[in-house]
Amino acid sequence: MSRGAEDARFLALALLLGRRGQGRCWPNPAVGCVIVKDGRVLGRGWTQPGGRPHAETVALAQAGAAARGATAYVSLEPCAHHGKTPPCAEALIAAGIARLVAPIEDIDANVDGRGFAMLREAGVEVSTGLMAEEALADHAGFFLNRAQGRPFVTLKLALSLDGRIATATGESKWITGPDARREVHALRARHDAVMVGAGTARADDPSLTVRDMGLDYQPVRIVVSRRLDLPLMSQLARTAKGVPVWICHGRDADPALIEAWEGLGARLFACDLAGRQLDISSVLQELGAAGLTRIFCEGGGALAATLLAADLVDELITFSAGLLLGAEARPGIGALGIERLAESPRLQLIESRQVGVDVMSRWRRPEV
Repeated sequence: MSRGAEDARFLALALLLGRRGQGRCWPNPAVGCVIVKDGRVLGRGWTQPGGRPHAETVALAQAGAAARGATAYVSLEPCAHHGKTPPCAEALIAAGIARLVAPIEDIDANVDGRGFAMLREAGVEVSTGLMAEEALADHAGFFLNRAQGRPFVTLKLALSLDGRIATATGESKWITGPDARREVHALRARHDAVMVGAGTARADDPSLTVRDMGLDYQPVRIVVSRRLDLPLMSQLARTAKGVPVWICHGRDADPALIEAWEGLGARLFACDLAGRQLDISSVLQELGAAGLTRIFCEGGGALAATLLAADLVDELITFSAGLLLGAEARPGIGALGIERLAESPRLQLIESRQVGVDVMSRWRRPEV
């Protein structure tokens, strides 16, 4: 096998391993690492829950003394600063790694090329650029948090063929089939948090947990509610001490409700207003400052419209079911105030596939 083919094979493995940490290691990036010598994998690792230990530390521990003279494949530039743990670049040098293959630099101000420079100064051969597009997609949430102070937002819509999320009476269980619903649980598990609007929280009384996936963790559950007027006997309220519940509310929310929700175990975020509604940019800035890098938004229509109108949807995932509900049914997206096609948000199709009896499509903002 040529060096180029070997690099592609093992860097793809490092990227795949890194994805195992998505949803579990925020505020750190979900990184994967593979230590290879003479075509044989000596160690592999990914960022562990809570962000420590790092992927390189895990892989080097597996490889032990055999890592000397090996190649390290890492899905992001190794860190170069002393934080809760020593720099991973330093650990790779101490282990005697001869070569590093990594797709992209880490834009975090504490790293930003210093990891690569440290390795090169120590005589380690550093190769970059391979599979950069895939790495940028995997780390988009971490990069957005560092560059803009907000998390990456994935909006999910489960729709009829004519774009409806419920009948006129509000019935929505179930528009999509069991395979699509299971896929949604897998998507929740790969995000730091699941977010809904106050209307959905009141109407559906959702738990927003990941179920039937065998996981030992749960994403943060977020409700966007300006007035904080949410049922105090809901599933979210009853389970807030066991699974995190964060509520983004207006600064004018009733102090008694603030005290009640805090007493139930929820974490509250006071956000700015934009007219009569919460400023969704302020909401995302607050959540980004709290460390979130990837949010999975499950609606409803008003919150979806607010995010789209503010150009804050980075990825849109739709599940289309083979049924028709008609104009009287509830639309998947609320009013956007669009009068001309030129004003319409344009997204790029990334993937489309059948999931059970439904069709799943993934769309991204063109610049992501």
